[in-house]
Amino acid sequence: MPSASEPTTAPATTSPATAPPTGAGTTRRRTADRVVQVVAVVLLAAAVLAFPSLAPNPYILSAGVVVLNYAVLSTSWSFVGGFTGYISLGHGALAGLGGYGTALLVTKAGLPSFVALAVAALLVAALAVPIGFAALRVRGASFVIVSIALVLILLLVFQSWASLTGGSRGLVVPRPFPDLLRPEHHRVFYYLFAGLLALALLAWWMIDRSRFGLGLKAIREDEDKAEALGTPTFAYKLVVFVVSAAFTALGGGLYALWFGDLDPVFQFSILTGSYLVLMALLGGVRNLFGPLVGALVVGIGLEYFKVEFGDTQLHLVATGLLLALVVLFMPDGVLPAIGSLLGRMRPAQNSIREVTAAELRDQRVAAAGAPAAREPVDAVASTAGERAQSTEERA
Repeated sequence: MPSASEPTTAPATTSPATAPPTGAGTTRRRTADRVVQVVAVVLLAAAVLAFPSLAPNPYILSAGVVVLNYAVLSTSWSFVGGFTGYISLGHGALAGLGGYGTALLVTKAGLPSFVALAVAALLVAALAVPIGFAALRVRGASFVIVSIALVLILLLVFQSWASLTGGSRGLVVPRPFPDLLRPEHHRVFYYLFAGLLALALLAWWMIDRSRFGLGLKAIREDEDKAEALGTPTFAYKLVVFVVSAAFTALGGGLYALWFGDLDPVFQFSILTGSYLVLMALLGGVRNLFGPLVGALVVGIGLEYFKVEFGDTQLHLVATGLLLALVVLFMPDGVLPAIGSLLGRMRPAQNSIREVTAAELRDQRVAAAGAPAAREPVDAVASTAGERAQSTEERA
């Protein structure tokens, strides 16, 4: 039996007289973190909305539209790559289908531009069901190869079917706002892309906090164990793949309405899928705003390199170096790395501390608010004395 002065290891309580309020401190810290997150989101939204007014010329504004398009596509990719861990290089094909579907519905079927955009997204989502049904039965490198094959097949189809798609000559898409000048055209589509990005982020956030999202994360961590525990893994993967395809098609279709000219080589490019993977990995594939941060960094970098190096392939070299640096030094992404750094800067708080038996007794007295709280310690001492007396009698 430890004496009143002998130290004993025991959980610290929340008594203000003897121990720091660990639970209250944790609650305050979480509240502060949430306040910081909300403030950061508000500042980010304000910066995004104010950008068109701050852009010095139409080219910078058009670059902002391109970056937001990348943000939409990388966030859409993160529905599959972030939740399930399946790395797809074929999302460029889904964006191309959305773009060509919107353009063909406008030019061939005569639908209004934004009605055609919605219909094209629904058609791509429906087409994603058989594609996902075939592709999601394989994992790892096999899934990556299947996604690349999808891009190459669609590239050949849309290049060869010139009577419908225009082939290598391209396909001109009528502008939805023909009376607007080019700067105003960029401004309108900038806000349209910002709204689509907000919708994609909201959908990602809702899935992340749902039972469905929990099942997807279980697939990402260990698919076999998740299936053994009763999670319908294939159905979950197929549903999230369809959701991802719909948002990707919306992004591709909106880009077609903005840019106004489609080329199969550009629309069905493996580089597009590679950029999306790089953006998501750079920002943090498991973080809500990770793809957005990655799109800002990579998108701005791509536009800068294209301006500096022209038609050369040096921008691809710079992109490859950036990917290598991310994998080597920030494998979890920028946002998780910043969060880890901030966590190390905080003072450490232990949930277990050494206290004496007397301190434990005083804590119980303070918690009970009555002298009767001393009885456990006194009872233990009395029991120890009785045992010692019994031992002496037997001796």
